[in-house]
Amino acid sequence: MNKSLVLAAVIAAAALAACGKKEEAAAPAPAVVVAPAVEAVKDAAVGAAAGAASAAAGAASAAAGAATTAVEAGKDATAAAKDAAGAAKDAAGAAAMAAAGAAKDAAGDAAKKAADAATSAMKK
Repeated sequence: MNKSLVLAAVIAAAALAACGKKEEAAAPAPAVVVAPAVEAVKDAAVGAAAGAASAAAGAASAAAGAATTAVEAGKDATAAAKDAAGAAKDAAGAAAMAAAGAAKDAAGDAAKKAADAATSAMKK
């Protein structure tokens, strides 16, 4: 746009000089301040992008930490379940042994009473 404006001014000056008229001084165009605004927008965009990247990195780190904690909790729960199963097995075994011993004693007592009753019945 600047080149076409300069070219138009040169052609107009040449046309006025050819006609013998003096060119009137043109009022200076107001300066457009675009560069500082562009820099401000660029700085804001860079700052926002850096903030977003930092937040994303923080979120990813928190998610990784939570996943690690969950894995460790799962391992601990598995070990606790294994220990509980072992304790239940031992308790069940002990209870079965005690029940078997009690049943054996009860059967022995019942057999002795039956034999005594049979002996007593034969004597009469």
